[in-house]
Amino acid sequence: MAKRNTRPILSLFVVALLGAGLTWSFWPRPLMVDIGNVQREPMIVTIDEDGRTRVHDAYIVSTPVAGRLLRVEVEPGDVVEKGKSVVAQMLPINPAALDIRTREQARAAVTAAEAALRVAKADLNKAIADLELEQSELKRTQSLAKRGTVSQSTLERAQSKTRRASATRDTAEAAISMREAELVNARARLIGFDDPKAGGNAPLEKEIPLYSPTDGRILKIVQRSATTLPAGAPVMEIGNIEGDLEIVVELLSSDAVQIREGNRVIIDDWGGEELLGGKVSRIDPLGFTKISALGVEEQRVNGVIQFTGDQVKRDALGHGFRVTARIVVWEDDNALVVPSNALFRMGENWAVFAVVEGKATQKQVTIGRNNGLKAQILEGLDIGDAIILYPSAAVSDGKAVASR
Repeated sequence: MAKRNTRPILSLFVVALLGAGLTWSFWPRPLMVDIGNVQREPMIVTIDEDGRTRVHDAYIVSTPVAGRLLRVEVEPGDVVEKGKSVVAQMLPINPAALDIRTREQARAAVTAAEAALRVAKADLNKAIADLELEQSELKRTQSLAKRGTVSQSTLERAQSKTRRASATRDTAEAAISMREAELVNARARLIGFDDPKAGGNAPLEKEIPLYSPTDGRILKIVQRSATTLPAGAPVMEIGNIEGDLEIVVELLSSDAVQIREGNRVIIDDWGGEELLGGKVSRIDPLGFTKISALGVEEQRVNGVIQFTGDQVKRDALGHGFRVTARIVVWEDDNALVVPSNALFRMGENWAVFAVVEGKATQKQVTIGRNNGLKAQILEGLDIGDAIILYPSAAVSDGKAVASR
């Protein structure tokens, strides 16, 4: 009898347990979401671009004359002093070897120059003789004029002839100087590499030292090996890294118009542990076209940034180093902000899902600045409000939610 009464009780218990399990399984549960809060904190908006360091006033040391540069012994990074440090040595170039035709042409030019000099000397002798004759005639005419034998006009003509003869003599003397110079020039063309007067294979003059044009360090050696170079050929580049280093960034022209001289710059990704400071010193007025890595044609503008702060912190930086420049175009030390990932579009406006009493509540907001990580809230939220981050399609107005 007891056995029959126990069976219905067990059946009812199993049914109740099964019903409770089904009810628990299908009971509506809150959606698990990430929740953040509206806060007041410092916020900045920056324009980030890769840049490179450079020495503002870099000097190119070049050969002053054509000649043979001796092997350069200095190394990049060596400290040099203006007007005292010898950075290279060179020898003036020897005369080139003459071929047969050039030598014969030079000999003919020497012969012609010698003949022209003899003609000039003959002209000088004639001019001297004419001058002596005119001077004698002038003395006689002056004596006769004193006695009244000749007229005043005759005396003046004699004086004029004497002056013309004197000028002719001066011209002949000048012509001789010109012919002598032409002869020297013609003979110089005959000097060859193997001419004994040129010293054979020896240099024409002693070594010419090349001094550093500025205080600083050697940045780059353009020509190290001994070789023959023309005048004005670059040998090395020198600059003052410690006191003259700056950053050049290529900005999109649409970004450049938002930047002003004096804007604060945060210098990152330069290899050091600390962020460096800087300020914008110049935005070039001329843009240029550049093709991006994706093949897009862009209009770029060069911006120049000066370092600020302690120079010791950036001692490791040199000429041509890569850095990331974050140019601050707007900042607020006490802005009401939300994470940018909480925002979504609602028509032409922005909105968020606020969490009110465990439910998602859609709110329209007015935002100010947005730097991609944080957005400035102007209207629609207050400090401390809970909001849903990364709202998915499963979130809707009035949906029960809970923190993940």
